[in-house]
Amino acid sequence: MEEKKLQLRRGRDGIVQYPHLFFAALALALVITDPFRLSPLAGIDYRPVKHELAPYREVMGSWPRDNASRLRRGRLEFVGEVFGPESIEFDRQGRGPYAGLADGRVVRWMGEKAGWETFGVMNPDWSAKVCANGVNSTTRNQHDKEQLCGRPLGLRFHRETGELYVADAYHGLMVVGQSGGVAKSLAREAGGEPILFANDLDIHRNGSVFFTDTSMRYNRKDHLNILLEGEGTGRLLRYDPETSEVNVVLNGLVFPNGVQISEDQQFLLFSETTNCRIMRYWLEGPRTGELEVFVNLPGFPDNVRSNGRGQFWGASDCCRTPAQEVFAKRPWLRTAYFKLPMTLTMLTHEERGGCTVLALLRRRWQRHGGARGPGPGGDEAGERGAGGGREAVDRDRGAQPYRHRSIPLGPVASERHVYRFR
Repeated sequence: MEEKKLQLRRGRDGIVQYPHLFFAALALALVITDPFRLSPLAGIDYRPVKHELAPYREVMGSWPRDNASRLRRGRLEFVGEVFGPESIEFDRQGRGPYAGLADGRVVRWMGEKAGWETFGVMNPDWSAKVCANGVNSTTRNQHDKEQLCGRPLGLRFHRETGELYVADAYHGLMVVGQSGGVAKSLAREAGGEPILFANDLDIHRNGSVFFTDTSMRYNRKDHLNILLEGEGTGRLLRYDPETSEVNVVLNGLVFPNGVQISEDQQFLLFSETTNCRIMRYWLEGPRTGELEVFVNLPGFPDNVRSNGRGQFWGASDCCRTPAQEVFAKRPWLRTAYFKLPMTLTMLTHEERGGCTVLALLRRRWQRHGGARGPGPGGDEAGERGAGGGREAVDRDRGAQPYRHRSIPLGPVASERHVYRFR
Protein backbone atom coordinates (compact mmCIF):
# COMPACT_ATOMS: atom_id res chain seq x y z
CA MET A 1 0.00 0.00 0.00
CA GLU A 2 2.79 2.38 0.96
CA GLU A 3 4.59 1.51 -2.27
CA LYS A 4 1.54 2.45 -4.37
CA LYS A 5 1.21 5.77 -2.54
CA LEU A 6 4.88 6.44 -3.18
CA GLN A 7 4.42 5.77 -6.90
CA LEU A 8 1.42 8.12 -7.07
CA ARG A 9 3.37 10.81 -5.23
CA ARG A 10 6.27 10.46 -7.62
CA GLY A 11 3.90 10.72 -10.58
CA ARG A 12 2.34 13.93 -9.20
CA ASP A 13 5.76 15.36 -8.43
CA GLY A 14 6.88 14.56 -11.97
CA ILE A 15 3.93 16.41 -13.45
CA VAL A 16 4.61 19.43 -11.25
CA GLN A 17 8.34 19.35 -12.00
CA TYR A 18 7.97 18.79 -15.77
CA PRO A 19 4.54 20.20 -16.70
CA HIS A 20 5.61 21.02 -20.26
CA LEU A 21 6.50 17.39 -20.94
CA PHE A 22 3.21 16.22 -19.50
CA PHE A 23 1.09 18.57 -21.59
CA ALA A 24 3.18 17.88 -24.69
CA ALA A 25 2.58 14.16 -24.25
CA LEU A 26 -1.13 14.78 -23.64
CA ALA A 27 -1.41 16.94 -26.75
CA LEU A 28 0.39 14.32 -28.83
CA ALA A 29 -1.92 11.61 -27.55
CA LEU A 30 -4.99 13.70 -28.40
CA VAL A 31 -3.68 14.41 -31.90
CA ILE A 32 -2.90 10.76 -32.60
CA THR A 33 -6.17 9.37 -31.25
CA ASP A 34 -8.38 12.34 -32.24
CA PRO A 35 -11.09 11.33 -29.73
CA PHE A 36 -13.20 14.39 -30.46
CA ARG A 37 -12.94 13.95 -34.24
CA LEU A 38 -11.58 17.44 -34.80
CA SER A 39 -9.15 16.69 -37.63
CA PRO A 40 -10.23 17.29 -41.25
CA LEU A 41 -9.86 13.57 -42.00
CA ALA A 42 -11.87 12.30 -39.03
CA GLY A 43 -13.94 9.29 -40.00
CA ILE A 44 -11.97 8.70 -43.22
CA ASP A 45 -10.00 5.52 -43.82
CA TYR A 46 -6.86 7.54 -44.52
CA ARG A 47 -4.04 5.44 -46.01
CA PRO A 48 -1.15 7.68 -47.10
CA VAL A 49 1.56 6.10 -49.23
CA LYS A 50 4.92 7.22 -50.56
CA HIS A 51 4.79 8.48 -54.13
CA GLU A 52 7.24 9.76 -56.73
CA LEU A 53 8.07 13.39 -57.27
CA ALA A 54 10.90 14.90 -59.26
CA PRO A 55 13.17 17.13 -57.11
CA TYR A 56 11.62 20.55 -56.58
CA ARG A 57 14.72 22.59 -57.43
CA GLU A 58 15.35 20.58 -60.57
CA VAL A 59 11.81 21.06 -61.89
CA MET A 60 11.39 24.72 -60.99
CA GLY A 61 14.79 25.59 -62.41
CA SER A 62 13.82 24.28 -65.86
CA TRP A 63 10.72 26.46 -66.29
CA PRO A 64 10.46 30.18 -67.13
CA ARG A 65 10.16 32.41 -64.09
CA ASP A 66 7.44 34.49 -65.74
CA ASN A 67 4.95 31.68 -66.30
CA ALA A 68 2.83 33.11 -63.48
CA SER A 69 1.99 36.18 -65.56
CA ARG A 70 1.16 34.46 -68.85
CA LEU A 71 -2.59 34.47 -68.24
CA ARG A 72 -2.57 38.25 -68.11
CA ARG A 73 -2.35 38.12 -71.90
CA GLY A 74 -5.60 36.20 -72.03
CA ARG A 75 -9.17 37.39 -71.71
CA LEU A 76 -11.65 35.89 -69.29
CA GLU A 77 -14.71 34.78 -71.26
CA PHE A 78 -18.35 33.99 -70.45
CA VAL A 79 -18.27 35.36 -66.90
CA GLY A 80 -21.45 34.35 -65.06
CA GLU A 81 -22.64 32.22 -67.98
CA VAL A 82 -21.05 28.80 -67.47
CA PHE A 83 -20.01 27.20 -64.19
CA GLY A 84 -17.25 24.65 -63.86
CA PRO A 85 -16.31 24.19 -67.55
CA GLU A 86 -13.91 21.25 -67.50
CA SER A 87 -13.08 20.40 -71.11
CA ILE A 88 -13.14 22.29 -74.41
CA GLU A 89 -14.06 20.65 -77.73
CA PHE A 90 -15.16 21.64 -81.25
CA ASP A 91 -17.20 19.52 -83.66
CA ARG A 92 -16.37 18.56 -87.26
CA GLN A 93 -17.92 21.76 -88.58
CA GLY A 94 -15.80 23.87 -86.25
CA ARG A 95 -18.76 24.82 -84.08
CA GLY A 96 -18.29 25.41 -80.40
CA PRO A 97 -16.75 25.44 -77.99
CA TYR A 98 -18.54 22.60 -76.26
CA ALA A 99 -17.92 22.19 -72.53
CA GLY A 100 -18.98 19.91 -69.69
CA LEU A 101 -20.43 21.84 -66.75
CA ALA A 102 -20.70 21.29 -63.02
CA ASP A 103 -24.49 20.94 -63.24
CA GLY A 104 -24.22 17.81 -65.41
CA ARG A 105 -24.81 19.34 -68.85
CA VAL A 106 -22.70 19.49 -71.98
CA VAL A 107 -23.30 22.90 -73.52
CA ARG A 108 -22.47 24.45 -76.89
CA TRP A 109 -21.68 28.05 -77.77
CA MET A 110 -23.99 29.25 -80.56
CA GLY A 111 -22.62 32.74 -81.05
CA GLU A 112 -23.16 36.14 -79.49
CA LYS A 113 -26.89 36.31 -80.25
CA ALA A 114 -27.97 32.81 -79.22
CA GLY A 115 -25.38 32.28 -76.49
CA TRP A 116 -25.08 28.85 -74.84
CA GLU A 117 -27.46 25.99 -75.44
CA THR A 118 -27.75 22.59 -73.77
CA PHE A 119 -26.38 19.93 -76.10
CA GLY A 120 -26.54 16.85 -73.88
CA VAL A 121 -27.22 15.52 -70.38
CA MET A 122 -25.83 12.43 -68.68
CA ASN A 123 -29.05 11.23 -67.05
CA PRO A 124 -32.59 11.05 -68.48
CA ASP A 125 -33.82 12.21 -65.06
CA TRP A 126 -31.80 15.42 -65.25
CA SER A 127 -33.83 18.48 -64.30
CA ALA A 128 -32.95 22.14 -64.02
CA LYS A 129 -34.78 22.38 -60.70
CA VAL A 130 -32.50 19.81 -59.07
CA CYS A 131 -29.25 20.21 -60.97
CA ALA A 132 -28.89 23.80 -62.20
CA ASN A 133 -27.67 25.78 -59.20
CA GLY A 134 -25.78 28.63 -60.78
CA VAL A 135 -22.70 29.70 -58.87
CA ASN A 136 -23.24 26.94 -56.31
CA SER A 137 -22.45 24.43 -59.04
CA THR A 138 -18.74 24.76 -58.33
CA THR A 139 -18.97 24.26 -54.58
CA ARG A 140 -19.38 21.23 -52.36
CA ASN A 141 -23.11 21.98 -52.31
CA GLN A 142 -23.27 20.38 -55.75
CA HIS A 143 -21.36 17.21 -54.87
CA ASP A 144 -24.34 15.43 -53.35
CA LYS A 145 -26.27 15.93 -56.60
CA GLU A 146 -23.54 14.88 -58.99
CA GLN A 147 -24.41 11.20 -58.72
CA LEU A 148 -27.82 11.99 -60.20
CA CYS A 149 -27.02 14.95 -62.41
CA GLY A 150 -23.69 13.66 -63.70
CA ARG A 151 -20.36 15.43 -64.00
CA PRO A 152 -19.09 15.41 -67.61
CA LEU A 153 -15.33 15.87 -67.65
CA GLY A 154 -13.40 14.81 -70.77
CA LEU A 155 -15.04 15.46 -74.18
CA ARG A 156 -14.00 14.21 -77.62
CA PHE A 157 -15.78 14.13 -80.96
CA HIS A 158 -15.41 11.07 -83.14
CA ARG A 159 -14.18 12.62 -86.38
CA GLU A 160 -15.99 10.09 -88.58
CA THR A 161 -19.33 9.52 -86.85
CA GLY A 162 -19.70 12.99 -85.32
CA GLU A 163 -20.68 11.47 -81.97
CA LEU A 164 -19.50 13.12 -78.78
CA TYR A 165 -17.76 10.76 -76.35
CA VAL A 166 -17.87 11.83 -72.71
CA ALA A 167 -15.96 10.69 -69.63
CA ASP A 168 -18.44 11.30 -66.84
CA ALA A 169 -17.01 11.16 -63.32
CA TYR A 170 -19.94 9.09 -62.01
CA HIS A 171 -21.50 7.40 -65.03
CA GLY A 172 -18.33 6.21 -66.77
CA LEU A 173 -17.76 6.33 -70.52
CA MET A 174 -20.75 7.72 -72.43
CA VAL A 175 -21.65 8.93 -75.89
CA VAL A 176 -24.04 11.61 -77.18
CA GLY A 177 -25.43 11.45 -80.73
CA GLN A 178 -24.72 14.06 -83.41
CA SER A 179 -27.94 15.90 -82.61
CA GLY A 180 -27.40 15.92 -78.86
CA GLY A 181 -29.79 14.66 -76.20
CA VAL A 182 -29.41 12.10 -73.43
CA ALA A 183 -26.07 10.32 -73.32
CA LYS A 184 -25.86 6.56 -73.78
CA SER A 185 -23.76 4.51 -71.37
CA LEU A 186 -20.89 2.57 -72.95
CA ALA A 187 -18.81 1.35 -70.01
CA ARG A 188 -19.28 1.36 -66.24
CA GLU A 189 -16.78 -1.31 -65.23
CA ALA A 190 -13.43 -2.71 -66.30
CA GLY A 191 -11.60 -5.83 -65.24
CA GLY A 192 -14.50 -6.82 -63.02
CA GLU A 193 -14.28 -3.57 -61.04
CA PRO A 194 -16.57 -0.51 -61.27
CA ILE A 195 -15.30 2.64 -62.92
CA LEU A 196 -15.46 5.06 -59.98
CA PHE A 197 -13.95 8.18 -61.49
CA ALA A 198 -13.85 8.41 -65.30
CA ASN A 199 -11.87 11.53 -66.06
CA ASP A 200 -10.64 12.16 -69.61
CA LEU A 201 -10.40 10.37 -72.96
CA ASP A 202 -9.10 10.38 -76.50
CA ILE A 203 -10.06 8.39 -79.59
CA HIS A 204 -7.51 6.43 -81.62
CA ARG A 205 -7.76 6.33 -85.42
CA ASN A 206 -8.81 2.65 -85.17
CA GLY A 207 -11.85 3.70 -83.12
CA SER A 208 -10.55 2.58 -79.73
CA VAL A 209 -11.34 4.96 -76.89
CA PHE A 210 -8.60 5.37 -74.28
CA PHE A 211 -9.75 6.88 -71.01
CA THR A 212 -8.63 7.29 -67.41
CA ASP A 213 -10.26 5.99 -64.23
CA THR A 214 -8.65 8.18 -61.59
CA SER A 215 -9.11 5.92 -58.57
CA MET A 216 -10.51 2.54 -57.57
CA ARG A 217 -11.10 3.81 -54.02
CA TYR A 218 -12.56 7.29 -54.36
CA ASN A 219 -14.98 9.07 -56.68
CA ARG A 220 -14.80 12.71 -57.73
CA LYS A 221 -16.57 13.93 -54.61
CA ASP A 222 -13.61 12.72 -52.56
CA HIS A 223 -10.88 13.62 -55.04
CA LEU A 224 -8.95 15.55 -52.40
CA ASN A 225 -8.39 12.29 -50.51
CA ILE A 226 -6.60 10.89 -53.56
CA LEU A 227 -4.18 13.82 -53.49
CA LEU A 228 -3.62 13.71 -49.74
CA GLU A 229 -3.01 9.96 -49.69
CA GLY A 230 -0.89 9.83 -52.84
CA GLU A 231 -2.68 6.56 -53.53
CA GLY A 232 -1.99 4.77 -56.80
CA THR A 233 -5.06 2.79 -57.80
CA GLY A 234 -5.83 4.68 -60.99
CA ARG A 235 -6.12 3.01 -64.40
CA LEU A 236 -5.77 3.68 -68.11
CA LEU A 237 -8.57 1.85 -69.91
CA ARG A 238 -9.36 1.02 -73.53
CA TYR A 239 -12.88 0.67 -74.93
CA ASP A 240 -13.31 -1.38 -78.12
CA PRO A 241 -16.41 -0.13 -80.00
CA GLU A 242 -16.62 -3.33 -82.07
CA THR A 243 -16.89 -5.67 -79.09
CA SER A 244 -17.98 -3.17 -76.39
CA GLU A 245 -15.25 -4.63 -74.19
CA VAL A 246 -13.15 -2.57 -71.82
CA ASN A 247 -9.56 -3.63 -71.20
CA VAL A 248 -7.19 -2.41 -68.50
CA VAL A 249 -4.12 -1.02 -70.29
CA LEU A 250 -2.27 0.22 -67.20
CA ASN A 251 -3.01 0.12 -63.49
CA GLY A 252 -1.36 1.36 -60.32
CA LEU A 253 -1.39 4.95 -61.60
CA VAL A 254 -1.33 7.99 -59.32
CA PHE A 255 -4.33 10.24 -60.11
CA PRO A 256 -4.35 9.66 -63.90
CA ASN A 257 -6.18 12.54 -65.47
CA GLY A 258 -5.93 14.13 -68.95
CA VAL A 259 -5.40 11.97 -72.07
CA GLN A 260 -3.97 12.85 -75.48
CA ILE A 261 -2.90 10.62 -78.38
CA SER A 262 -0.10 12.00 -80.57
CA GLU A 263 -0.86 13.13 -84.11
CA ASP A 264 1.01 10.14 -85.58
CA GLN A 265 -0.83 7.80 -83.18
CA GLN A 266 2.49 6.39 -81.98
CA PHE A 267 2.04 7.22 -78.31
CA LEU A 268 -0.41 8.42 -75.73
CA LEU A 269 0.13 11.04 -73.05
CA PHE A 270 -1.70 11.11 -69.74
CA SER A 271 -1.19 13.34 -66.74
CA GLU A 272 -0.56 12.10 -63.21
CA THR A 273 -1.92 14.97 -61.15
CA THR A 274 -0.53 14.01 -57.74
CA ASN A 275 2.96 13.44 -59.13
CA CYS A 276 2.96 16.71 -61.11
CA ARG A 277 3.97 15.08 -64.38
CA ILE A 278 2.81 13.86 -67.77
CA MET A 279 3.53 10.26 -68.72
CA ARG A 280 4.00 8.75 -72.18
CA TYR A 281 2.76 5.29 -73.11
CA TRP A 282 3.86 3.91 -76.49
CA LEU A 283 1.02 2.47 -78.58
CA GLU A 284 2.89 1.53 -81.76
CA GLY A 285 6.41 0.96 -83.06
CA PRO A 286 9.43 -0.77 -81.51
CA ARG A 287 8.70 0.64 -78.05
CA THR A 288 5.08 -0.53 -77.89
CA GLY A 289 3.96 -1.03 -74.30
CA GLU A 290 6.73 1.05 -72.73
CA LEU A 291 5.88 3.73 -70.16
CA GLU A 292 8.08 6.74 -69.36
CA VAL A 293 7.99 10.22 -67.89
CA PHE A 294 7.31 12.73 -70.67
CA VAL A 295 7.75 15.89 -68.60
CA ASN A 296 7.76 16.97 -64.95
CA LEU A 297 5.66 20.08 -64.32
CA PRO A 298 5.70 22.97 -61.83
CA GLY A 299 2.03 22.40 -60.98
CA PHE A 300 -0.72 19.79 -60.76
CA PRO A 301 -1.69 18.87 -64.36
CA ASP A 302 -5.26 18.29 -65.45
CA ASN A 303 -6.09 17.99 -69.14
CA VAL A 304 -3.48 17.74 -71.88
CA ARG A 305 -4.20 18.55 -75.55
CA SER A 306 -2.30 18.57 -78.84
CA ASN A 307 -2.03 21.66 -81.03
CA GLY A 308 -1.46 19.49 -84.12
CA ARG A 309 2.14 20.68 -84.54
CA GLY A 310 4.05 18.35 -82.23
CA GLN A 311 3.28 20.42 -79.14
CA PHE A 312 0.93 19.82 -76.23
CA TRP A 313 -1.06 22.16 -74.06
CA GLY A 314 -1.20 21.25 -70.37
CA ALA A 315 -3.60 22.86 -67.90
CA SER A 316 -2.08 23.03 -64.42
CA ASP A 317 -3.85 23.76 -61.17
CA CYS A 318 -1.78 25.96 -58.87
CA CYS A 319 1.86 25.26 -58.19
CA ARG A 320 4.34 22.95 -56.55
CA THR A 321 5.93 23.81 -53.20
CA PRO A 322 8.95 22.43 -51.33
CA ALA A 323 6.55 21.02 -48.74
CA GLN A 324 4.99 18.72 -51.30
CA GLU A 325 8.28 16.91 -51.83
CA VAL A 326 8.79 16.54 -48.07
CA PHE A 327 5.32 15.09 -47.53
CA ALA A 328 5.45 12.80 -50.58
CA LYS A 329 8.40 10.87 -49.16
CA ARG A 330 7.01 10.63 -45.62
CA PRO A 331 3.51 9.15 -45.30
CA TRP A 332 3.82 9.16 -41.50
CA LEU A 333 4.32 12.94 -41.57
CA ARG A 334 1.15 13.41 -43.59
CA THR A 335 -0.75 11.26 -41.12
CA ALA A 336 0.46 13.37 -38.19
CA TYR A 337 -0.06 16.67 -40.00
CA PHE A 338 -3.62 16.01 -41.09
CA LYS A 339 -4.51 14.76 -37.62
CA LEU A 340 -4.11 18.29 -36.30
CA PRO A 341 -7.41 19.83 -35.07
CA MET A 342 -7.53 22.42 -37.83
CA THR A 343 -9.57 22.88 -40.98
CA LEU A 344 -8.23 21.49 -44.23
CA THR A 345 -8.04 25.03 -45.62
CA MET A 346 -5.75 26.10 -42.79
CA LEU A 347 -3.54 23.04 -43.30
CA THR A 348 -3.20 23.19 -47.08
CA HIS A 349 -3.39 26.86 -48.09
CA GLU A 350 -0.35 29.08 -47.90
CA GLU A 351 -1.64 32.55 -47.09
CA ARG A 352 0.63 35.56 -47.31
CA GLY A 353 2.30 35.98 -43.95
CA GLY A 354 0.75 32.73 -42.72
CA CYS A 355 2.43 30.36 -40.33
CA THR A 356 1.34 27.01 -41.72
CA VAL A 357 3.91 24.29 -42.27
CA LEU A 358 3.68 24.92 -46.01
CA ALA A 359 4.52 28.61 -45.61
CA LEU A 360 7.39 27.92 -43.23
CA LEU A 361 8.93 25.32 -45.54
CA ARG A 362 8.72 27.69 -48.50
CA ARG A 363 10.42 30.49 -46.59
CA ARG A 364 13.14 28.09 -45.39
CA TRP A 365 13.74 26.95 -48.98
CA GLN A 366 13.99 30.54 -50.20
CA ARG A 367 16.56 31.38 -47.50
CA HIS A 368 18.72 28.52 -48.78
CA GLY A 369 18.93 29.80 -52.33
CA GLY A 370 15.57 28.86 -53.80
CA ALA A 371 13.65 30.90 -56.33
CA ARG A 372 12.03 34.12 -55.14
CA GLY A 373 8.42 35.03 -55.57
CA PRO A 374 5.40 32.95 -56.47
CA GLY A 375 5.80 29.79 -58.48
CA PRO A 376 4.13 29.28 -61.82
CA GLY A 377 0.45 29.95 -61.50
CA GLY A 378 0.75 31.27 -57.95
CA ASP A 379 -0.68 34.37 -56.32
CA GLU A 380 -2.33 36.63 -58.86
CA ALA A 381 -2.71 34.09 -61.65
CA GLY A 382 -4.15 31.55 -59.25
CA GLU A 383 -6.49 34.07 -57.65
CA ARG A 384 -7.93 34.86 -61.04
CA GLY A 385 -9.25 31.32 -61.16
CA ALA A 386 -7.33 30.12 -64.18
CA GLY A 387 -6.15 26.95 -62.53
CA GLY A 388 -2.65 28.27 -62.10
CA GLY A 389 -1.34 28.73 -65.62
CA ARG A 390 -1.10 27.07 -68.99
CA GLU A 391 2.08 25.58 -70.38
CA ALA A 392 2.85 24.26 -73.85
CA VAL A 393 5.28 21.37 -73.97
CA ASP A 394 7.34 21.41 -77.15
CA ARG A 395 8.31 17.88 -78.22
CA ASP A 396 11.77 18.15 -79.80
CA ARG A 397 11.90 15.50 -82.54
CA GLY A 398 15.67 15.17 -82.23
CA ALA A 399 17.71 13.69 -79.40
CA GLN A 400 17.79 16.94 -77.42
CA PRO A 401 15.98 17.32 -74.07
CA TYR A 402 12.40 18.58 -74.18
CA ARG A 403 11.94 22.31 -74.31
CA HIS A 404 9.10 23.98 -72.46
CA ARG A 405 7.46 27.19 -73.53
CA SER A 406 4.32 29.18 -72.85
CA ILE A 407 2.57 29.99 -76.11
CA PRO A 408 -0.73 31.87 -76.60
CA LEU A 409 -2.98 29.51 -78.57
CA GLY A 410 -6.76 29.21 -78.81
CA PRO A 411 -9.26 29.01 -75.95
CA VAL A 412 -8.33 26.93 -72.92
CA ALA A 413 -10.27 26.18 -69.75
CA SER A 414 -9.77 25.49 -66.10
CA GLU A 415 -12.16 23.95 -63.60
CA ARG A 416 -13.98 27.26 -63.27
CA HIS A 417 -13.25 29.72 -66.06
CA VAL A 418 -12.63 29.94 -69.79
CA TYR A 419 -9.74 32.06 -71.08
CA ARG A 420 -9.07 33.04 -74.69
CA PHE A 421 -5.55 33.73 -75.97
CA ARG A 422 -4.74 35.53 -79.18
